[in-house]
Amino acid sequence: MTDPSTHETAPDAPIEAIAALTDTKPLAPPRSKWAEVWDQFKSHRGALVGGIIFITIVLAVFIGPFLWTIDPTYIDIRARNSGPSWAHPFGTDQLGRDTLARMMAGGQTSIAVGLTAMALALLLGSFIGVVAGFFRRLDGPLMRLTDLFLALPLLPLLLVMVLLFREPLNKAFGPETGIFILIVVAIGITSWMPTARIVRGDVLALKEREFVLAARSIGTTNFQLIARHILPNVMSPIMVSATLGIANAIITESALSFLGLGFPPDFPTWGRLLFDATDYLQQYPERVMWPGAAISLTVLSVNYLGDGLRDALDPRIRGR
Repeated sequence: MTDPSTHETAPDAPIEAIAALTDTKPLAPPRSKWAEVWDQFKSHRGALVGGIIFITIVLAVFIGPFLWTIDPTYIDIRARNSGPSWAHPFGTDQLGRDTLARMMAGGQTSIAVGLTAMALALLLGSFIGVVAGFFRRLDGPLMRLTDLFLALPLLPLLLVMVLLFREPLNKAFGPETGIFILIVVAIGITSWMPTARIVRGDVLALKEREFVLAARSIGTTNFQLIARHILPNVMSPIMVSATLGIANAIITESALSFLGLGFPPDFPTWGRLLFDATDYLQQYPERVMWPGAAISLTVLSVNYLGDGLRDALDPRIRGR
């Protein structure tokens, strides 16, 4: 018989080698969704530049008047129709009013109209989209209403609304506040349709998801389902629609002011400045350039910003 003690056995692996093989670095903490969104947004150069330009314009029109303290309504007949100078970097208009001061005051009005009208359009569109997508019986009538509004010509409808309601609102709230309310409401109730369609499509997909069915199975009410589970998951398309809605509202307000149906002549907006400058296009072409460039840069920057937000908030694009 062979002595078992004479058999050679493989030496045990050193403890240090085993420890080295089993020693792993601690896992990095999971990144939040907003960190991934920010990384994707930064990779979109157009959106990053657009965001910087838009923030610069907003700061210029709202903080600039504290630095450039000339009254935009001050009339100096001796300085009328003057070109750019140290005293008036953008020149003056036919009444001697400082164009730079009027550009900043007009920017405040145009951006305020864009933000307020966008908020109203988002509120209407989100409400109609959620109700149509969640409640099957209301889907057909609400979508037919959306189709009806989409079929209406936007600019003639706005003109009719302004002509019908301008005088009553001016008497009730004053000429400036009345026309502001009228333009915001007119733009808001004619711009909610794309948001409603986008939100409705997302709600139709979300209400069949497992977490919604599980919440419904434990007795969650419809209101709680919408508030806790549906709305937080449709915020991404709503945010994208918000950025694009600002640009559309600014363009619409500028078009109304350019047609002479917007704010009164002594209340500057970018569209009103553009309208006033057309009478002096041959003699002073730079007057058209300033409000035209402001409208173009603002709309272009907001569109790029919305494009970047759409890519950053879409999980399929983030995954790629």
